[in-house]
Amino acid sequence: MALGGGGMGILILALLIWFMGGNPLAVLQRGGGIQIGQPGGGGAQRPIDPADEPLKEMASVVLRDTEVVWNEVFQRQLGKKYQPTKMILFSDGVQSGCGVAGSETGPFYCPADGNVYLDLSFFRELEQRFDAAGDFAQAYVVAHEVGHHVQNLLGISDEVHMQQERHAQRGDKAGANEWSVRLELQADFLAGVWANRANKLQNILEQGDVEEAMRCAQAIGDDRLQKQARGTVRPDLFTHGTSAQRARWFRRGLETGDIQQGNALFELPYDQL
Repeated sequence: MALGGGGMGILILALLIWFMGGNPLAVLQRGGGIQIGQPGGGGAQRPIDPADEPLKEMASVVLRDTEVVWNEVFQRQLGKKYQPTKMILFSDGVQSGCGVAGSETGPFYCPADGNVYLDLSFFRELEQRFDAAGDFAQAYVVAHEVGHHVQNLLGISDEVHMQQERHAQRGDKAGANEWSVRLELQADFLAGVWANRANKLQNILEQGDVEEAMRCAQAIGDDRLQKQARGTVRPDLFTHGTSAQRARWFRRGLETGDIQQGNALFELPYDQL
């Protein structure tokens, strides 16, 4: 995976966006950026382990590239302005606008404060526990969480949460979970859209990158995780989608690069996802 770096690379990216009719400030201003510790700057903040500095830099570059891509997609495909998210790096636990979360939660996006949260140790877990190593597997994780930010900006998250509440009020947990699956699969799709557009803008994809992302998507499917944890699979408890579904929707986003194609996730019958 060849991601755009600093210095001259940023200037070239800005010029490229300008020639395509976009806003070069989306690159030069670097958007929301990365912060260590609590989103408000308070609380205990553990310095990044020097061994994790390459992971921090990778996450920073991917976040910056998502800003470039979503600025272009929002302007050209939606006629809207993209508002970048901020990434909060933490160790062990963090206080977010959605409450306290530990490392066991994994990477997550909080709609209440509009931030992405990431413990860099998750990238090591991808390699050691899920056999999903590689920088593009890591980039897929970041892009998926930024995909949730895109959903939040477009009002999709609010609509899904309303539907979930209606099912929950009827005691229909499985129905509420189905809406969660649709939301998560769309975030996978949006990660694919990012990869498509970033490759067209910056030629980021190298041999084996797509396979890395697909392995990662498959490794964290609900069916595989349930099988590992309990030896059985309960589809009514799915919240993120199966391994096959996650890989399929990421690939569809990668192949089309068209954000509108993701609307199908809320139009198709659940058994056809």
